[in-house]
Amino acid sequence: MSRPSRLAVLVLSLSFAASAVAGPDEDARARNAVRVLGDIQQIPESAIPDKLFDEARAIVVVPDTLKIGLVVGGRRGHGLVSVKNPDGTWSNPSFVKLTGGSVGFQAGVQSSDIVLVFRGERGLDSIVNGKVTLGADAGVAAGPVGRSAAAATDGQLKAEIWSWSRARGLFAGVALDGAVLQIDDQANQVVYGNGTTPRMIFEGRSAQAPSEAVVDFRDRLEEASATARANRQEEPRPATGATVYPSTPAAAAPAAPVAQPTAPTEPVNDPNQPKVEPLP
Repeated sequence: MSRPSRLAVLVLSLSFAASAVAGPDEDARARNAVRVLGDIQQIPESAIPDKLFDEARAIVVVPDTLKIGLVVGGRRGHGLVSVKNPDGTWSNPSFVKLTGGSVGFQAGVQSSDIVLVFRGERGLDSIVNGKVTLGADAGVAAGPVGRSAAAATDGQLKAEIWSWSRARGLFAGVALDGAVLQIDDQANQVVYGNGTTPRMIFEGRSAQAPSEAVVDFRDRLEEASATARANRQEEPRPATGATVYPSTPAAAAPAAPVAQPTAPTEPVNDPNQPKVEPLP
């Protein structure tokens, strides 16, 4: 093989290798986020309501968030965020960091998985531009779970951001006022190439394609959204043997004829009939 040919092969090989690059840490974060997303949707008691999932504008998953407290507490975690495109599909995910602090009597270390569902445009615009403070830049509320999730109506799902957390066992709604969600530029540069911005990632204009582990997060969102949309469109059907239409009241039985009074008749003189004499 000539030298120019070898050079061309080398360039093509390097280009292919750069087209799906992610560091081991970033791939691990993506796989953990996929795991958390699958967990919350597989548990009926904590699944994101179909209406909320179908109408979500962005979804953030932050696995293994550490909360450390000793009088002054702190929270820190790394995860992914994808936004929904105008055609209803999901974008490639950007890497994010979740940080926060609190003051009060507290001690210990706790690891939890956190899921945020953005429904409002204001919070979404803030995260696209780099950072959003939950509760300040956008209102955040504890996500509904169990029966309240299944029965949630339009009027009850008006918060801009809904949040769930799982420390042990099932997911539960959690208040995250004051926590800061910001873009992890360093991780994005590793996965998508130098100079890549969040908007470039969401619009599919990054310098290099992400790895399969990162793309899998987007694909899982696509599957979950399709399921939620199908569940919303499916009309409830009556159980077997149930009455579909209300039965009409049974026809009333005809009333018995009322006897009409008859005119008195003249006595008939019958010679064989014994004669009745009046009492004295």
